[in-house]
Amino acid sequence: MSELNIRAATIADAQQIMQFIIELAEYEKARDEVKASVKDIEQSLFSGSATAKALICEKDGQAIGFAVYFYNYSTWLGCNGIYLEDLYITPSSRGSGAGKALLKYLAKKAVDENCGRFEWSVLDWNTPAIEFYESFGAKALNEWVGYRLTGKALKAFAES
Repeated sequence: MSELNIRAATIADAQQIMQFIIELAEYEKARDEVKASVKDIEQSLFSGSATAKALICEKDGQAIGFAVYFYNYSTWLGCNGIYLEDLYITPSSRGSGAGKALLKYLAKKAVDENCGRFEWSVLDWNTPAIEFYESFGAKALNEWVGYRLTGKALKAFAES
């Protein structure tokens, strides 16, 4: 039986992470929205000023998925939380337990570090992911609506 291994990503994984990001964007029908380069990944995940972290999930020594996360903060709880930005498992490895293993790894990290929350977002049309998350007790935050400023709108607002 094959064994899964989860480890902290290193700068040597930047190209693989970039490939996973592209595959995830293609799955989410948003390939043209990926603007990051390998150099951007190296800087944002592995420089001394990086605020996000990445994990690699391997099966038999081969990378089959990744997760990117960062710490957020809850004023109501008065403690940090972990926000999962991306979780991706290659199509051929889905159903192997890799996605759940990555989520459990981060949940354990959250508990061990006294985080009050472990959160993530999912596209509303991604029924397989929604069913997967709900299968172990995750709940949708239907009362919250996400907002985002990017690109020209972000710049215009910042300069107004």
